[in-house]
Amino acid sequence: MTELDTLVQQFQSKNQVAFKKLYEMYSDSIHGVVYNIVKDTKIADEVMQDVFIKAWHKAETYSSKKGRFFTWILNIARNAAIDVTRSKAFKQSKQNLNSDYFVDIITSNDNLDNSTDAIGIKKFVTNLGQKCKEVIELLYFKGFTQKEASEELKMPIGTVKTRNRNCIQQLRDMVL
Repeated sequence: MTELDTLVQQFQSKNQVAFKKLYEMYSDSIHGVVYNIVKDTKIADEVMQDVFIKAWHKAETYSSKKGRFFTWILNIARNAAIDVTRSKAFKQSKQNLNSDYFVDIITSNDNLDNSTDAIGIKKFVTNLGQKCKEVIELLYFKGFTQKEASEELKMPIGTVKTRNRNCIQQLRDMVL
């Protein structure tokens, strides 16, 4: 059993020291992913805090047989960030944005945002083919749903799902 496995087990047993260590290990990465979706530091801070609280309360649902702890908490973060962007309050707060916000969106659509490297996978993603980069960027770094990615990439949703699954497997193979 690795040190991380022990730490996760302690976390699942509601050990506050383990919580603190995991928070220190992953908070920057989680914040980076959330920020890439919500594009607002204050909201990203709040969502990140909520993610760790949710993980704490649902720790028993994590299973190492289904995947890595980081992937589990990353999915919680991604889903929470997407939920925030779909909320009525978020949409209303973005109605009167200045044009700088939109310029940033337009420029960041062309490539992976530098802050995605906060989770340390940019070097792996850049080794993927162009089609995989597009799908991964939209689904995981921009917070698009599969349907939205399908429309953006002008391809059937089934193709997006298959490509996503294949690209994630390629990333797993690179990392492991």
